[in-house]
Amino acid sequence: MAEERDEERIIDAASARFMDFGISKVTMDEIASDVGMSKKTVYKFFPSKETLLKAIVHIHLRNVERTVHDIVASEKPVEEKLVEIFALVGKTLKRLSRPFLADLQRHLPSLWKEIDTFRRERVISHLQQMFQQAKKEGVFREDVNPDLFYLIVITTIQGIMNPNVLSQQSFSAEEAFRGMFRILYEGVLTDETRKKFELNKIVFTTQE
Repeated sequence: MAEERDEERIIDAASARFMDFGISKVTMDEIASDVGMSKKTVYKFFPSKETLLKAIVHIHLRNVERTVHDIVASEKPVEEKLVEIFALVGKTLKRLSRPFLADLQRHLPSLWKEIDTFRRERVISHLQQMFQQAKKEGVFREDVNPDLFYLIVITTIQGIMNPNVLSQQSFSAEEAFRGMFRILYEGVLTDETRKKFELNKIVFTTQE
């Protein structure tokens, strides 16, 4: 149990540093200092910074997958499920700094590819079915093609949520996603659903 707690402390401390400062500028010495351990002890749990980073990413992906599953399996109305999934993505992106995203793609492209594949196959893939359900339930406007909307959403996400693109912009990944969410999602809702959505949006804008 003590070893598990020590491992968790290392992961929490390293995660905070990586997300704030990127990967390349963070040293194992700094992480060891943050948790009050010797670097030798830290290396006992994680032989390299890359091993530590992979552990952090895999823990995060498992948590996201579990949360997405719970949202999709819930009995809530489809529009609320969509808001919660978008809120989850926004919350995740809020933690990611430009240096972290850029370092990840530059220095660990295989891990970035794994994250991108997870995003497509374990998160975004649920949206197509949910968009079709939203159309059937009258949540989306009658003139909206749910399959076309799905293609627009995934193309926009892949185009904007890219470190190379974001590095040239003044807005963060979270700001980009929130703007995309409002422009695309609100635009396809019926007037009645949009009024309900104004209440749901509070959750999206304030969730921590």
